Amino acid sequence: MEKTSKKLITLCVLASIATPIFMLIEVLMETITPRLMASIIDHGVNVPGGNMEHILKVGILMVIIAVVGLISGLFGAKFGAYASASFAKMLRKKMFERIQTYSFGNIDKFSTAGLITRLTTDVTNIQNAYMMVLRMGMRAPASLIFAMVSAFMINAELAKIYLIAVLILGVVVMVLLLIVTRYFQAVFQKYDDLNASIQENVSAIRVVKAYVREEYETKKFEKASDNLYKMFVKAESILAFHMPAMMITVYTCILLISWKGAHLVAVDGMTPGDLMSLMAYCMNILMNLMMLSMVFVMLGISVASVKRIREVLKEVSDIQNPENPIYEVADGSIEFKNVKFRYRKDAEDFVLKDVDLSIRSGETIGIIGGTGSAKTSLVNLISRLYDVTEGEVLVGGENVKQYDIESLRNQVSVVLQKNTLFSGTIYENLRWGDENASEEECKRACRLACADEFIEKMPEGYDTYIEQGGANVSGGQRQRLCIARALLKKPKILILDDSTSAVDTATDARIRKAFAEEIPDTTKLIIAQRISSVQNADRILVMHEGELNGIGTHEELLESNAIYREVYESQTNGAGDFDEEMN
Repeated sequence: MEKTSKKLITLCVLASIATPIFMLIEVLMETITPRLMASIIDHGVNVPGGNMEHILKVGILMVIIAVVGLISGLFGAKFGAYASASFAKMLRKKMFERIQTYSFGNIDKFSTAGLITRLTTDVTNIQNAYMMVLRMGMRAPASLIFAMVSAFMINAELAKIYLIAVLILGVVVMVLLLIVTRYFQAVFQKYDDLNASIQENVSAIRVVKAYVREEYETKKFEKASDNLYKMFVKAESILAFHMPAMMITVYTCILLISWKGAHLVAVDGMTPGDLMSLMAYCMNILMNLMMLSMVFVMLGISVASVKRIREVLKEVSDIQNPENPIYEVADGSIEFKNVKFRYRKDAEDFVLKDVDLSIRSGETIGIIGGTGSAKTSLVNLISRLYDVTEGEVLVGGENVKQYDIESLRNQVSVVLQKNTLFSGTIYENLRWGDENASEEECKRACRLACADEFIEKMPEGYDTYIEQGGANVSGGQRQRLCIARALLKKPKILILDDSTSAVDTATDARIRKAFAEEIPDTTKLIIAQRISSVQNADRILVMHEGELNGIGTHEELLESNAIYREVYESQTNGAGDFDEEMN
């Protein structure tokens, strides 16, 4: 992979160097052509009887120059496309790799839609700008300079008209760009909003249809699309002044040169060929100035994209490996020492407050509490998905901040609240836990998670294709596949974050029984709303408003913890759930 990246960088650099060279050759050929045409007119046509030999010689030379210019232009276009596409590929790769290093805290700063826009639209803008800079950005200034020098060599008095036109147009273009860049910076924020609307609608399309909210979603999309449309109209309306200004300048120059040039031909002896060359250089200069202005417009658009991409590339993960990390996790013991945590440094209140807790390796710990009681926040600190704000978390007797992040997370398997499966076969999804897992290991993990019973009923068994997000399996099946995937890591700590909520109580009991018998040395943390899911745990934690409200066995908490007792009674009587009592 690294070798491929270096090769791509080398080829991109070579193509970026070759493109301007071929553009310069093309410009040189174009600059010579008007002088050859002037030679044909002055020394071949505009002489008594004509000079066919001169016309043929110069004509053949013009054909050769045209072919050289054409070939140079083709190679310039080819290498320019390769250089810009390679640059965009490397930029996307670099951004994607940086995003992979983000902690949950870093990811929280960017919306998913915003990151997608940066990886697609913003990179495409920069790719287009890069290609224009390599080709037009080199071609236009070089052609303009060559043509201006040639014009001054023919007649400095007429060439001054070009110079004045260039200065006027330069000022107009810069003013327009300064104004329009502000609008383009706002446009890409609107792109984020539009992509967010699309992403949310597509990912939740079943809910939208179930609640017959298509019309509402359509209006929301139209609003986001209309905001984008209005911003583009404002930006393009300002840019619309660019073309009229260019054309007024071009035609004014042509008229002035024609009027002044005719006088010089009649009075001062300027040859018709020189006048024709000046007219050709006039169009050359002004057309290249127009191209150059388009380069600046593209750069103006890409400036906003560059800023947004820099935000992604400059974002440094707030969770870093230590200088001399520990690579081995001794066991599954966990200890929280005076832990306080908040998601943002500037937040007033702590999500977790003064948590002191010690868990022995191999213990099964149930965690229960109402919505917002910080159950998930507590377990997220174990594998450093977030870092503590104050205090410390120890795993295997060592502070989690001393471990190599990859080594730590390989030993702490987490089944999150939102169960995610990827498009691919069941085998491919399971091997996210261990890419080298054998078929027998995959099947064993599925037996422990009670997933084998429904997999074996599928026509293609473990080779059944799972749609994106697990759309073709039920919520309970998805949860069991995710548990099996986590078990394949053979972790020292297994965290199930409300991961059996969609599973019936009988299956839930079989999963817990399998865990107790088959992986007794693995520390198991089970977050649940149902007390029946955790009542057989070695100990149960009761969380309330970010604090550890109680800890003990099921029997001990029934005796000593009022919250646990009330919820247990409400659930056993079939009267409600945990959140109802907590409220």
